[in-house]
Amino acid sequence: MRFPQSLIRTLLLLLVCLGMLVDESRAADAEQPNVVVIFIDDMGYADIGPFGATDYPTPNLDRMAAEGMRFTDFVVSTAVCSASRASLLTGCYNRRVSISGALSPQATIGLNPDEVTIAEICRQKGYATACFGKWHLGHHPKFLPTNHGFDEYFGLPYSNDMWPRHADHFDLSPALAKRKKRHPPLPLIEQTNVINPDVTEEVQKQLTTLYTERAVDFIRRQGDRPFFLYVPHSMVHVPLYVSDKFLGKSGAGLYGDVVMELDWSVGEILRTLKEQGIDEETLVVFTSDNGPWLSFGDHGGSAGPLREGKGTMFEGGYREPTIMRWPARVPAGTTCTELASTIDLLPTVAALIGAELPDHPIDGKDIRPLMFGEPGATSPHEVFYCYYGGGQLQAVRDGRWKLHFPHQYRTLNGRPGGSGGSPVNYGTGKIGLELFDLHNDLGETTNVADQYPEVVQRLQQAAEQAREDLGDRLTKRQGQGVRPVGRLEPGDQRLRW
Repeated sequence: MRFPQSLIRTLLLLLVCLGMLVDESRAADAEQPNVVVIFIDDMGYADIGPFGATDYPTPNLDRMAAEGMRFTDFVVSTAVCSASRASLLTGCYNRRVSISGALSPQATIGLNPDEVTIAEICRQKGYATACFGKWHLGHHPKFLPTNHGFDEYFGLPYSNDMWPRHADHFDLSPALAKRKKRHPPLPLIEQTNVINPDVTEEVQKQLTTLYTERAVDFIRRQGDRPFFLYVPHSMVHVPLYVSDKFLGKSGAGLYGDVVMELDWSVGEILRTLKEQGIDEETLVVFTSDNGPWLSFGDHGGSAGPLREGKGTMFEGGYREPTIMRWPARVPAGTTCTELASTIDLLPTVAALIGAELPDHPIDGKDIRPLMFGEPGATSPHEVFYCYYGGGQLQAVRDGRWKLHFPHQYRTLNGRPGGSGGSPVNYGTGKIGLELFDLHNDLGETTNVADQYPEVVQRLQQAAEQAREDLGDRLTKRQGQGVRPVGRLEPGDQRLRW
């Protein structure tokens, strides 16, 4: 049966119009908010006012929480520097992208250039992108931010304690002091160039201010162009440093002074957004890379009601104080108690701006319903995998239940930490197959595995899926979905200073 040409043309025209309507609908759903991610280093769950701190004021973060949403069950993929940062930027478990631990100044690896970062997602839609602060995903040029989607970079390539001066000014153990003294001088980098080959204590005191000034200048320069701004602060990682304008201001010691300066930094960014008339159009996310470094005592933070801290996958190690503010969309003065994670930021931002996700697997989920306070919104994560220590699957959890697998972990065993910037040594703890009810036992104190065998079985089955996909060092499994880390190849430029 043949149709008249006029009818065919009419049908084709209708299909074209329908396609245009669909495209317009998608465009209407996509927004072009500016996105600012402020990422603190080693901040404890209870280190700011909105999460229980009382020894020093954090007025800007208090205001941010009053004007936005607190996330009380917001976690990182793992409780250590480089691995946590890789997950935030790629939307993947750190195990998937093969970044573990904290990369040293001697490392010849970094985030693989084939990975897709949030910055690259934003570039799809014409966003300006910048990173000001600690990178820690490879310090050689091919791994630096400007080769991972960022137009601008200024900051330290790794942690501020990875310098020989740390051993000269603090009482470290002989083994730790020897390791520090082997480190080269700490460089300050702009783009891919070393602009200061030997950062001093005086420069460290200015780092929070320098990052903030760069962030403010970047915002002011964008005009009508949307932007993604990533501010991974070097503080409150030890050794602690603070500018003269906040030294002694908290009345709660150096740690309080440093947190107050970080709070000031948040205030400067928020003030600049309002000054530029883009406050209503900007999503600001405040969170941390892992929990407090408890062995440093008064130079480390507090996990509050949570068990342990940095370097463990108990709640104190990977659950972070998190606030999101976007006056146009995020309901003010609200709290989200659902499980969410830094790995969710990439797919959420992609959905907000209408960008395409990477063509390789990621692990994050779109959490817009949680952010926007939609009635009945629940966590998109059926389970969450807790990897640590070079690929050990140490625990798996859902919204309520958390199942630990037998492993060793570092702990102070109730002893106080050090003082004045000098740590005490951790001891070793052991945990068996233990189940915790996080809704009723946030401190992970009471094993209820015998009471809920069906929950144990369900989470063990979920763990088997993780081992198949991502492997597990504890059970000597490789994982089919693990991608390679980036490596220096012959002919690659090396950072020199």
